[in-house]
Amino acid sequence: MTTDFTSTSHTAFSHPGHPPATTTEHRGIRYLHLGTKWVQGAMRLDKPDAIELEYVQMMMMWMLFKTQPKRIVQLGLGSAALTKFSYRRFPDATVTAIELNPNVIAICGAQFALPPNDARLDVREMNALDFVLDPANHGTVDALQVDLYDEDARGPVLDTPEFYQACFDCLTDDGIMCTNVFGDFPNYDKNLQAMELVFDAVVWVPETEDENIVVLAFKKSPLLDFSDLYERAATIKKQFNLPAKNWVNGLKQWMQDQQ
Repeated sequence: MTTDFTSTSHTAFSHPGHPPATTTEHRGIRYLHLGTKWVQGAMRLDKPDAIELEYVQMMMMWMLFKTQPKRIVQLGLGSAALTKFSYRRFPDATVTAIELNPNVIAICGAQFALPPNDARLDVREMNALDFVLDPANHGTVDALQVDLYDEDARGPVLDTPEFYQACFDCLTDDGIMCTNVFGDFPNYDKNLQAMELVFDAVVWVPETEDENIVVLAFKKSPLLDFSDLYERAATIKKQFNLPAKNWVNGLKQWMQDQQ
């Protein structure tokens, strides 16, 4: 979640009743906005299925702990980077994305290379709270990625203990939630405390350059064996070209800070 000061072009998707979705482009990267300066996602034009933004890459940190997810869910579509990556790189998994704003869904299909729904991909226009409260989704999600922001980006739009309890309920027994916490400073503690009330273990990585903090919340507390995590990180770098060693370094730093 960052600002873009180099906008060069605009394309509006403005279904009434929702913030308009617009794009800007700079140096081969297309950025998504919701009618404001805040960047809601990005795509490198010559690598449309890669994850461009650092904090969005970090939203894949669950890969350190889960190698063969069967169901991956994103709450908040953004520029569809997580959805596309999960869909392309985990061919044995179903991928669901929940997005309230139809303008975001439309612009992702038209400008951000989001493929149409099929047997494995399900992009739904609905409220994320309705999704996590639905008993049909409980116990079904291996990896849940939460990045829910409106056009003002002051903090997550869903941040109560009740919401995080519903996220917890959606996870399989060893499922993981990965969420982005960005915004006004009080939002950090509010969200972390709400998660800690619900999840067995909550860890976070020190903020990135764009001030996003990515949090891992575990339904069942894992054993953090850093030699194993670094080995897994090397595999992720080789197979997926993601900077997973940095994630492990961040988790290690977090543990040291807690001592």
